[in-house]
Amino acid sequence: MTSLWLAAGPDTVSGGERRASEPVTGRYDVAVVGAGLTGLATAVLLARSGARVVVLEARFVGACTTGHSTAKVSLLQGTRLSAIARQHGPELVRQYVAGNRAGQEWLLAECARHDVAVQRRAAITYAAGPQQLAAAEEEHAVARSAGLDVEWRESFGVPFPALAGTWLPDQAQVDPVAVLAALAREAEDAGVDVRTDARVTDAHGTDGAVVTGRGTVHADWVVLATGTPFADRGGFFARLEPQRSYALAFAVPEPTGLQMSITAGSPTRSIRTTPTVTGELLLVGGASHVVGRAESPRARVENLASWTQGWFPGARLVARWSAQDYHPVDELPYVGPLLPRDARVLVATGFAKWGMTNAVAAAHLVAGHLAGEQPDWGDAYRSWSRHEVTGLTEAVRLNVGVAAQLAGGYARAMAHPEAREPDGTDTAASTDGQPDQPGPADTDRGPAPTEGTGCIVRRGLQPVAVSTVDGVTRSVSGVCSHLGGVLRWNDEERSWDCPLHGSRFTPEGDVLEGPATRGLQPR
Repeated sequence: MTSLWLAAGPDTVSGGERRASEPVTGRYDVAVVGAGLTGLATAVLLARSGARVVVLEARFVGACTTGHSTAKVSLLQGTRLSAIARQHGPELVRQYVAGNRAGQEWLLAECARHDVAVQRRAAITYAAGPQQLAAAEEEHAVARSAGLDVEWRESFGVPFPALAGTWLPDQAQVDPVAVLAALAREAEDAGVDVRTDARVTDAHGTDGAVVTGRGTVHADWVVLATGTPFADRGGFFARLEPQRSYALAFAVPEPTGLQMSITAGSPTRSIRTTPTVTGELLLVGGASHVVGRAESPRARVENLASWTQGWFPGARLVARWSAQDYHPVDELPYVGPLLPRDARVLVATGFAKWGMTNAVAAAHLVAGHLAGEQPDWGDAYRSWSRHEVTGLTEAVRLNVGVAAQLAGGYARAMAHPEAREPDGTDTAASTDGQPDQPGPADTDRGPAPTEGTGCIVRRGLQPVAVSTVDGVTRSVSGVCSHLGGVLRWNDEERSWDCPLHGSRFTPEGDVLEGPATRGLQPR
């Protein structure tokens, strides 16, 4: 699954290539880990202030969330404001909006400076049915009280069900990879070292050592701009719920005239369009689930495609992809020190699917922190503060669920060994955990899973992840290298996903994303 924005391949965004063959070494003022929007915006701001900066990216620029975003640059964000208001009250909502406004204004100014195309659109949070109407009304009221110039409308001129909703004019949508490309160029022109294919495995070494798979750099400060902090210190993995969502791009027979919209409840339907040289594309997002906890992500995506083609006859699917985001237990992002008494390592996470503005707000907070200056809206983003207490109930629920997944995963694995039939053939568990039909096998292994499928089986006392992709069957450890969760097969993305804290791996066992820093060992 490749995002529409990265369709040309990993080299779509230049950055880091000129030093790709060199060891990663040197001393810097700041090491930024992650080359998405948070990392590159932070690097640009710090370089402008005269800091020596290195950006360390595990794969390529835009490899994770930003490169797979639907890239709505909006202050109206579904039902985010009312969710924050229920836990924290109006003052922190106003601060959150102010931070997002600062992020939006800076990003759009950068787009203008670098000739990155921007389409101005209204943002809409709407009720798809009567059960969503109260949520849409609540979001409208909170948005107005926070100073947003929203309008209540009962008609949007759309072909799909939309009873009524709140409308915020003059928001924006962009190509997120075009934004990253512009920021990567500016960063390198300002003297930032952008180093790709350099996965960081430790950011807490002596003398400021930041260890990568290609060498070690030393820095006075480290910024973890990695979606979720890979370091266990600080326990942010226990304060974030990893969520996977999906996006589809359709060629449509004629322009739709649609604004940016999203439902006020489930099932989520997130809509935008994008211009191309061959005509308008319709982008539809949704099908969200906690990472590793959906029986069949593919079935969810197919449902999303069916919904779109039902309401947009003639729409032709041209791309399908996914993104991972992290939802904070207390609804507000976490930006600041990784540990309360150690400000050398900073984090920026918990943007809850609205990173195009929050990532830039976070970059300004990080740059201000290092300069000893903070904006007056910074309280809404603190990584450690009293407002975390309001998320305690949600944190308990989240971690009870994690414990249940940990126990359940091992129980399922132990219940499904690779069986041997009386005639000497083996069986392997299918993707739903039940034995498949016996088939030919060698003396050591059961039959290969069918193409595009994977299963967890027990070999001895160890869960083993077995999959077949592109005709190649592979066996790797079925246990996440982060905190030991038993993995589950994602049939849409052909990946091994951890239901505990969202780490993801290729069929070969390589880390894709999440807090894990080590791959899965072959079995």
